Amino acid sequence: MEGIAGRVAIVTGAGRGIGQGVALALAQEGASVVVNDLDQKPLEETIAQIEAMGGKAVGLAGSVTETGIGERLAAMAVERFGDVHITVAAAGYTWDGMTHRMSDEQWQGIIDVHLTGTFRVVRDAYKVMRDNAKASLDGGRTPPPRHIVTVSSQSGFGNVGQVNYAAAKAGIVGLTRTVALEGAAFNILTNSVAFGMIDTRLTKARESQEERLGEAVLGIPKAIREKHMADLPMKLVGTIAEAVGPILFLTSDLANFVSGALLEVNGAAHIS
Repeated sequence: MEGIAGRVAIVTGAGRGIGQGVALALAQEGASVVVNDLDQKPLEETIAQIEAMGGKAVGLAGSVTETGIGERLAAMAVERFGDVHITVAAAGYTWDGMTHRMSDEQWQGIIDVHLTGTFRVVRDAYKVMRDNAKASLDGGRTPPPRHIVTVSSQSGFGNVGQVNYAAAKAGIVGLTRTVALEGAAFNILTNSVAFGMIDTRLTKARESQEERLGEAVLGIPKAIREKHMADLPMKLVGTIAEAVGPILFLTSDLANFVSGALLEVNGAAHIS
């Protein structure tokens, strides 16, 4: 993919699922990658896979809800690799419940990770990107394109049982478009990808796995999942690779005139 080799990337949620797939793909294309995940072990597994393919990666374990996490990731990128060219904010989880049963803790937990966490990571990467772009402009040079990609969801258009997740994912779109406007003068291109059902631990049948994050049980009840699958135009969920491809495009030079976009990746589910 054009324009990724030699770049420096930050990827959150990189220990599993889509985030891990993005980190591996960027490294395969020649980027140096700063990876983040909540847990140390899966983070180390991602780094090991990148190093095994001859790539460069460093990691920082911790929640995107932590104060200063964005600053630490941006500083690590600059200290180890010299710049920040690409940022993909992919950390997240689900904690579902009907509106009338949802607790304040459920609401705030999802907002903190998806919306506030995305903001912190994007803000602090953007600071480095903007400062370096401004230095280029002040020196009479055109700054190289820099790319930020956030992860929204089809649920951002509204989804039963996900009032917290839907609100956070809708908010990410507004965040993304604002950063796109503010970054345009500095050649910082910011876009969001809204996924439908992708085959991760968040969309597998709940009964088929033992995945939890605190009090949140991850996955979809089997009966609900089967009904949803039957309603999908393609009758199947997307793979990790099919989710990674659009993100990779948005971090490449093929997307150097794409900014403020919301790219839906859902197998036509939203128009059915």
